[in-house]
Amino acid sequence: MSAAKENSVTESSLYPGLYIVATPIGNLGDLSARALAVLKACVAVACEDTRVTGKLLHHAGIKQRLIRYDDHADGSVRERLLAMATQEAVALVSDAGTPLISDPGYKLVREARERGIAVVSVPGPSALIVALTLSGLPTDRFLFGGFLPVKDKARRDVLGELGAVRATLVFYETSPRLLDALAAIEAVLPGREVAVARELTKKFEECRSGSVAELTDHYTSHPPKGEIVLIIAPPGEASTDDLDIDALLQAELADHKPSQAAARLAREYGLDRKVLYARALELK
Repeated sequence: MSAAKENSVTESSLYPGLYIVATPIGNLGDLSARALAVLKACVAVACEDTRVTGKLLHHAGIKQRLIRYDDHADGSVRERLLAMATQEAVALVSDAGTPLISDPGYKLVREARERGIAVVSVPGPSALIVALTLSGLPTDRFLFGGFLPVKDKARRDVLGELGAVRATLVFYETSPRLLDALAAIEAVLPGREVAVARELTKKFEECRSGSVAELTDHYTSHPPKGEIVLIIAPPGEASTDDLDIDALLQAELADHKPSQAAARLAREYGLDRKVLYARALELK
């Protein structure tokens, strides 16, 4: 829609529509002038937690109507927001960062577009982008996988599914589950470089990279706090001409079945699992 181009951040009113507003992920100084102007001028702010957003608005000197809209909100809340957005400007925020990135809002935006309601993005901070840029890992291609599953088997299944993709993998994780996540990465994607980013944009911001063993040792003795972004290096770029496939397979076959050995090497080097499996059977 053209509403974003027609609106100025200095105007006291906005055209009707849904305004997706990014908010700080830690440093309150990251609230942009445009985001501030939209939050002031809209008729209401849809948010995950009214207490969290209320603190942000209080800091910014804004008194605004807040409407709770989270993963548990029913269709009536969404319908109410859409009805408001047809007549006035409504802002959508998350507790921190860019809305819809592992946060509620997808259905609201989709239905707004289907109904011809103007949808305007007011960009700003995003933890996954901040972490990726700090990590020192390849940024030309990356895949965001959201939060890793809580259960170990599901976690390993996700890592196995995405591990062969030739891209840097980015996941969200919580500090109590970090060591379990690192163990799963080592089991499914052995040898990959990993970065752990935490406390982003805050005083004690940290982005530590290295092997899983190095990171496990550090965070065992220094239990982390806060939400975490995990970044995993893509599979090696080596081709079959550069690798001693037989030696790699024989090493894997010492502890694994042919199918498991083939799957592990396929994930690690981005090679054809079926070809590896056939060769593993011959070696076995």
